Amino acid sequence: MSKYMIQTKRGAPPQGAYSQGWRAGDFVFVTGTGPIDPATGALVGDTIEQQTEQTIDNIAAILEADGVTLDDVIKVNVHLSDTNLFPRYNAVYAKRFSRPYPVRTTVGSNLGHAPGMLIEIDCIAYKVKVLGKTGRKSKKKASRK
Repeated sequence: MSKYMIQTKRGAPPQGAYSQGWRAGDFVFVTGTGPIDPATGALVGDTIEQQTEQTIDNIAAILEADGVTLDDVIKVNVHLSDTNLFPRYNAVYAKRFSRPYPVRTTVGSNLGHAPGMLIEIDCIAYKVKVLGKTGRKSKKKASRK
């Protein structure tokens, strides 16, 4: 089983000693990410709805960097700064993920390391990595001009 790091400028940049994601065999692991603008590194949104949208956008970008989508997600962990926000975040979540929904754990957490952050989400996706005819990861051919 091969493994490699996944990194994209379209996802929230790491704010510490961690990677955006890793592929290990047919599993993709996405780090806990929040509502951070990938271009500026600034927090996006004042409401749980805005922050949930941005957080899921960041997760989707990391997944897509390795050919995976939200439909491939099988497990989600959600940290809310206030569990009273659950119904509002859940309404956005239910629109972004499809049935059958991934299994999920949602907990209340102290997100004080990022003032104003209301949500953080990490996930695990499963998608078989398509191999080339040789059984190895196919390489893109350089274009000739």
